[in-house]
Amino acid sequence: MLRVEHLDVFHGDAQALDDVSLEIGEGTIVAIVGANGAGKTSLIRTIAGMETSKAGTIRFRDQDITGRDSHFTANLGIGQVAEGRQVFPSLSVEDNLEVGALLPRARAKRSQTMKEVFALFPRLAERRRQTAGTMSGGEQQMLAIGRCLMGLPELIMLDEPSLGLAPMVVAEMFRTIRLLNQDKGMTVLLVEQNVAASLKLAKHAYVLENGRIVMQGRGEDLLHDDRVRQAYLGL
Repeated sequence: MLRVEHLDVFHGDAQALDDVSLEIGEGTIVAIVGANGAGKTSLIRTIAGMETSKAGTIRFRDQDITGRDSHFTANLGIGQVAEGRQVFPSLSVEDNLEVGALLPRARAKRSQTMKEVFALFPRLAERRRQTAGTMSGGEQQMLAIGRCLMGLPELIMLDEPSLGLAPMVVAEMFRTIRLLNQDKGMTVLLVEQNVAASLKLAKHAYVLENGRIVMQGRGEDLLHDDRVRQAYLGL
């Protein structure tokens, strides 16, 4: 579904991504794991069209989307849930969801999609008139995912969805990601510092260090790799 080849990204003179290549098959969960500053967010933002690469190509369903803006990629079916949730705090839950359906691909099915989002996240339905900024972190993360789903993505990219959440809420978040993949057939690119949970969930994973892919393989295999366990799991 998605192929990234030899991607270089710079922030000023600092190189954020160095010759990064990866593939995401349709209907899979792929994890990108690594420490803070490894380049994970830069990768997602470049795929989404929010940052520009210096070299390399990005193809979605065999269409070259390198350098295309975020509105174009979103309307193709690439959805992004940004780090830190970034809901509109002064808008209601329902209005936040409506924003997600402004894409041309999503407008006609807006009402039906909202029903599906409320079925997936009943708490959002209960709070549909509530101002988003008054909700808990976990509820805001549900809203951020729901808003992304309103755009009818075929590939959903999640940037640190467990960040700042209580352990019980984190477990619920990972269950939701599994549900989106298994029941809804959605392809997922998961960027996470929670390495153990990510590798348990992912079919395939890449380890990103200092802007470079240093390891890749089945999530389960990397979970039991001594180098990964020592570097990221403290084992």
